[in-house]
Amino acid sequence: AAPGPRSYTTLRDEAVKLFNSLQQLELERDPVPLMQGVLQTCLDLPPLVDEIYCQLVKQTTEPPAPGGQGDLHYWQLLTCMSCTFLPSPPVLRFLRFHLDRRSRFPASEMAKYACFIREALGKTKGRECVPSLEEILVLMRRQEMICTVHCPGAPACSVAISSHTTAEEVRGCVARELVSRLGLSQSPNLFALYEQSRRREQPVGSATLLADVLTRFE
Repeated sequence: AAPGPRSYTTLRDEAVKLFNSLQQLELERDPVPLMQGVLQTCLDLPPLVDEIYCQLVKQTTEPPAPGGQGDLHYWQLLTCMSCTFLPSPPVLRFLRFHLDRRSRFPASEMAKYACFIREALGKTKGRECVPSLEEILVLMRRQEMICTVHCPGAPACSVAISSHTTAEEVRGCVARELVSRLGLSQSPNLFALYEQSRRREQPVGSATLLADVLTRFE
């Protein structure tokens, strides 16, 4: 289930809780729910975003077991953070310096995460929702999600999307596919994406991130 409303105490107390969650992350066999919880807290309490970035930089600097499970989980959470939040400019500079140091060893798995994160930071503009469980899983593997768009009068279209893909980008991709399938090259019709659930049906704004729409369905 998607994260529901939460009650919080002071920022200091929540920062301590997040620190404890990061320590627990090292030992988790299934880290996805814990990662989503950390992301949700950061979404609800934006002042903690910089705190988590700094903690993750610290944890991924000279870890006791480089490339081990704990180190991997920290890099995976850092990947999810980079696709969800931008840190403040001073922390962003610090983070990029950290990523550049890791990128000097391109053969390592951690360097691949560093390159992915650096690229993501150049695209992230902020999210309405934290990544869904499915999105976290694909981000942990540095992959894309497959989004299925159901089209009237034609088979469904499967589109690969990232955490940064907008509805406008998907609409254009699906429209080109429909024009080809249905022979509508001379049609003046326009296409729109709709978000449909049991409770509502509404058009999806052009600038809306499809990943946020998928999270709401979760």
